[in-house]
Amino acid sequence: MAKPTKASTVAEIAENFRNSHAAVLTEYRGLSVAQMKELRRALGPGVNYAVVKNTLTKIAARDAGVEGLDSLLEGPSAIAFVSGDAVDAARGIRDFAKDNPALVIKGGIMDGAVMSAAEITKIANLESREVLLAKLAGAMKAKQSHAAVLFAAPLSKTARTLAALQAKLESAPGAVAPVKTEEAPAVEEGVAEAAVPEEAAPEEEPTEG
Repeated sequence: MAKPTKASTVAEIAENFRNSHAAVLTEYRGLSVAQMKELRRALGPGVNYAVVKNTLTKIAARDAGVEGLDSLLEGPSAIAFVSGDAVDAARGIRDFAKDNPALVIKGGIMDGAVMSAAEITKIANLESREVLLAKLAGAMKAKQSHAAVLFAAPLSKTARTLAALQAKLESAPGAVAPVKTEEAPAVEEGVAEAAVPEEAAPEEEPTEG
C-alpha cells in the first residue's frame, strides 16, 4: 500500500485538531510498539493517539487555526487528540508515564489555550466529569432533604399540639361533643322578605273631640 502523501497527512492532522477539544503533545522516544498499543488501549475510544511529523503538524495546526504549538513540536512527537473527557485522557497519560518514563508530556492545548506540561498534570489531578456530576447530584439531594425536614418539622409540631389540645378538651368534666351544623338551604331572592312577618304597627289612641 502506498504511503499517504504529505498533503493528505496534513489534512488528516488538521481534521483531528478541528474535531478535538483538547490535544496532549508527548515525546515517545524509547517506547516499544507493544507499549504504544498498551497506551492507546488505556486511553480508550475517546482519544486518538497518533505519531506525527513535526513539520507537517505545524502546517496542519495553522490550517486548523491552532496557534502556539511550534515550540512544543521538537523531537519525536505523538499527539493524543481528545474528543472525550480531557481529564480522563490527561490522567491516563500521566499514569502511563509514571510506569513508563520514556513517555514525556510536553504540553498541550485545550479549548484553544496552549498549556504547559505542568498544567496538563494539574488537569490530570482533577476529578472526572462523572465524579463531579455524582457529587453535585448528591449535594442537591441532601439540600432538598434538609429543606423538606425544615418545612415538615413545624407542621408536625403544630399537628401534635392541636391533637393534645383536643384530647384535653374532650376529657375535661362537662365537655360537650362538638355538634355538626347543617348548612341552611338557600333562599331565593324575593322570598326572604315574605317569609319574615313584619311587626304590626301600634294602634293610634282615639283623640277626644
